[in-house]
Amino acid sequence: MQRIAQVIKVRPEKLEEYRELHRAVPEPVLARLRACHIANYSIHLLGDRLFSYFEYHGDDLAADLAAMAADEATREWWKLTDPCQEPVPEAGPDQWWTPMERVFLME
Repeated sequence: MQRIAQVIKVRPEKLEEYRELHRAVPEPVLARLRACHIANYSIHLLGDRLFSYFEYHGDDLAADLAAMAADEATREWWKLTDPCQEPVPEAGPDQWWTPMERVFLME
């Protein structure tokens, strides 16, 4: 199992819309996440930053993320959520959600 932590900024004028969207995530989007071996997925907010955490239980994260990106329901969902977000200054040139370094783990 891999633990994945990422960060992105939420546009202040879109914060309430983002919250509202996540009160009712469409079931096909949740089903795709599960089919891609993602569990314990959560998103947290501090100021203008969103922090996401999930556990990946598959064997090929890149392939599962590609399958997610090809999924029609997920692409429609991203059309709603992406305008609410912007990469953090630390993001690389092709990064949207930016990976975070784990500095501590207690199991």
